[in-house]
Amino acid sequence: MHFDEPEHVTGIRKAIRDICASFGDPYWRERDERHEFPWDFYNAMAKGGWIGVAIPEEFGGGGGGITEASVILEEIAASGAAMNGASALHISIFGMNPVVKHGTPEQRATYLPKVASGEMHVAFGVTEPDAGTDTASITTQAVRDGDRYIVTGQKVWTTKADVSDRVLLLCRTTPVEKCRRRTDGLTLLLADLRRPEVDIRPIPKVARNAVASCETRYDHLPVDVADRVGEEGRGFSYLLDGLNPERILIASEALGIGRAAVRRAVQYANERNVFGRPIGKNQGIAFPLAEAHMRLHAAELAIREASWRYDRGLPCGEHANSAKFLAADAAFFAADRAMQTYGGFAYAKEFDVGRYWAESRLMKIAPVSQEMVMNYVSEHVLGLPRSY
Repeated sequence: MHFDEPEHVTGIRKAIRDICASFGDPYWRERDERHEFPWDFYNAMAKGGWIGVAIPEEFGGGGGGITEASVILEEIAASGAAMNGASALHISIFGMNPVVKHGTPEQRATYLPKVASGEMHVAFGVTEPDAGTDTASITTQAVRDGDRYIVTGQKVWTTKADVSDRVLLLCRTTPVEKCRRRTDGLTLLLADLRRPEVDIRPIPKVARNAVASCETRYDHLPVDVADRVGEEGRGFSYLLDGLNPERILIASEALGIGRAAVRRAVQYANERNVFGRPIGKNQGIAFPLAEAHMRLHAAELAIREASWRYDRGLPCGEHANSAKFLAADAAFFAADRAMQTYGGFAYAKEFDVGRYWAESRLMKIAPVSQEMVMNYVSEHVLGLPRSY
């Protein structure tokens, strides 16, 4: 068993830190307050070739795996960019995995180079107002009409829809009552968002406001059959291919936020003097920060094992879900203890720990809740009866 970090991964960390050094906390605070997409940061990452790190080299990407992608997003979040920075790139870095794995040669040649270069933004449209985790209950319909589909329906929480060119859109092509399994009859389309049949409206949110989460309505949107990803009716299985890497990436982003929170809290605890001594001398401050550090370290080990297994084609459902659970829990604990360390000043935006706290809280909900992770582990790992 080896714990030495590969040299190329260490090189990735340094390169990302160098880019992020030009985008400090004031930049992210301002983008968040103005609800502005971080174009300068996005373009800098695209110029460095990092957006296409997980896209095959033949399509202009870096040919890397989930390990390389996870390190990039961890370092972005740890820089203080938190989810605003990571979410700006997350879907572009790994969201096109269904096209890489199941797309036609024409789709790969047309879309992957543009995504890898940063020229094209792609969103992911799955969640609906009445169908969150219960994906099989979606009602957005795609009806075949010759060489195209006509899409009608509504999605929510579609990240970056307002700045994206295309959306990987999950639709029902066969009524659920006609399917052998509820998850059959779902089809994945790479639809054009820049059409009059699409209405996009950002959802007002508590946090992560530099990257919009949108409600999208599709009113008889035409999508060419040539833009169907894989076979009709098998869209749910294609989504499953992306669940484990998504959990690993989210876990890495949580790890980064936790580290940013601990770094700021430790700095403040060393500098803030009360009753003639640094507050970091008090065990009530020091011990929780030490615990936060250890929790984050343990979560990192889980993340590294999960990404190692995924990149080698080994089963990793337990590991990816566990990494997401542990990292989300550790990140929020770290951010919460940072809030406590700062005391009343934690509520002042200029210190940024409140931003870390609010954004890390989201990790315990999305893209899968902590409770659903425990459902998975209890059923698929421990062999207990399904609870839902």
